Amino acid sequence: MLQEYKDGGSTMWFLLACAIMGLALAIERAYTLTVRLRLNVKKFSQQLLDTIDKKGVKAGIELCNGTTSPAARVLSSALEHVDMGKTAMEDAIVRAGANELAFLDRGMALLSGLCTVAPFFGFLGTVTGMISAFKAVAAVGEVEATVVASGIAEALITTKWGLVIAAPLSVVYIIYQGRTNGYLRDMETASSELMDFLIAKGIIKKED
Repeated sequence: MLQEYKDGGSTMWFLLACAIMGLALAIERAYTLTVRLRLNVKKFSQQLLDTIDKKGVKAGIELCNGTTSPAARVLSSALEHVDMGKTAMEDAIVRAGANELAFLDRGMALLSGLCTVAPFFGFLGTVTGMISAFKAVAAVGEVEATVVASGIAEALITTKWGLVIAAPLSVVYIIYQGRTNGYLRDMETASSELMDFLIAKGIIKKED
């Protein structure tokens, strides 16, 4: 691998940077999506509704504040505006949801960009490698395997590593994006269920 890095030429520095950034983002996102989103939103939503039904809205807010989760923070923000009516609660959900989405989506654009850029750097190495090969041929005036081998090796090595870096990162991106989208759908469902529950119980009016 070290020899390939040397044979790949200067383009390998860009590919190495892509690999390091991609690995760092993958680890950070894995931690966030595994540890921070470990809460089962559906179960928590039902627990919250039961708590409000038995102990009131204040107890529901305390339950949310005692739970470390983006969904809990969104639902808590809604309950804190319950005295201001349905519209105020919906606005609070939108604002809190936007903040949590920014947190959950952090770094995903860069990860997607690396999936696109890495093959480009690989193809750039292909071009520079072929240019080197043709220059070597022009210098000696004839085509021999030993003359063009270095340039062709550079071309193939950079192409290989561009794809090797991009392919796993693309799979990681798809998995993480799916996990995030699924969590957001559950959070939206929980918010809707909370609003419907509070309306059904007469805690807030259907229309302000």
